[in-house]
Amino acid sequence: MKTEPLPPMPGTTLDHLRPDQICDEPPALFSLGNVVATPAALALIQKHGVSVPQLLNRHQTGDWQELCAEDRNVNWRAAFGCERVLSAFNIGSKDHPVRLWIITEWDRSVTTILRPQDY
Repeated sequence: MKTEPLPPMPGTTLDHLRPDQICDEPPALFSLGNVVATPAALALIQKHGVSVPQLLNRHQTGDWQELCAEDRNVNWRAAFGCERVLSAFNIGSKDHPVRLWIITEWDRSVTTILRPQDY
């Protein structure tokens, strides 16, 4: 028996949408709560021209590639449980790394941007 694909159902294609109406970013895994930052972290962010919304989006959507495998696994459990989530980002260069941490507390009440030495 020969089969042919069915035409798409009306409304199931994205052809009728403008590019600004399509979200292709991963969904947020958890709430950030109130977002705060240490003065030293803010100074580094400004010095290096880093986008805070972009860092927060990476943190909130599970972009934890700068962590070791064990810490990434801990974060996956934490994101869907009641544990603290930690991200680490290098906002400097490979030769001159500048680390920032983002920590969302277990109760999702606050997310803090800080340098590791501020902890």
